[in-house]
Amino acid sequence: MTDKSSESKSFKEQFIDPVAGFGVTFRTMFRKVVTEQYPFEKQPTAPRFHGRHQLNRWPDGLEKCIGCELCAWACPADAIYVEGASNSDDVANGGERFSPGERYGRVYQINYLRCILCGLCIEACPTRALTMTNEYELADDNRTDLIYEKSDLLAPLLPGMEQPPHPMADGLDEGDYYRGIFAGNTTPAGTAGEPR
Repeated sequence: MTDKSSESKSFKEQFIDPVAGFGVTFRTMFRKVVTEQYPFEKQPTAPRFHGRHQLNRWPDGLEKCIGCELCAWACPADAIYVEGASNSDDVANGGERFSPGERYGRVYQINYLRCILCGLCIEACPTRALTMTNEYELADDNRTDLIYEKSDLLAPLLPGMEQPPHPMADGLDEGDYYRGIFAGNTTPAGTAGEPR
């Protein structure tokens, strides 16, 4: 039996193959260097880029999140924590309404130290309450600041929206919200506050 290391290498193996291996290096050695001037010049992201999460609102300002916790169950990194609570229209007994359904997300947290930005949570959401924005600058110098609370994730109030808690729009029930039928609008409405 002969040992391969003891066999002599051919001319090609000794001289041609190493030069061919450095071919990419030799081809790019004299090209002009392209330097991104980040963070002073920010390049736009792709339209469907998965960035920071956002909790969306209905056009009257009520939250879309119903506290079902499906996003937390779908998260492979266990980065989402949700606690649901019941809505109530009984104002006399301290009832408050945050979403059109029976429940809403009382506590909503996303831990960006764990999140892998895979988007499985937005696929699991039945009301399209959770979407992802194009914001990608999530670095921080403090670990606690990377745990985003509900107030950090909620979409901003647009003109015509009212800060919850408040009752549903007159004459509408929760089914009308989910079908997108709002006062003066009989066709399904767009999703207010929702990124593309």
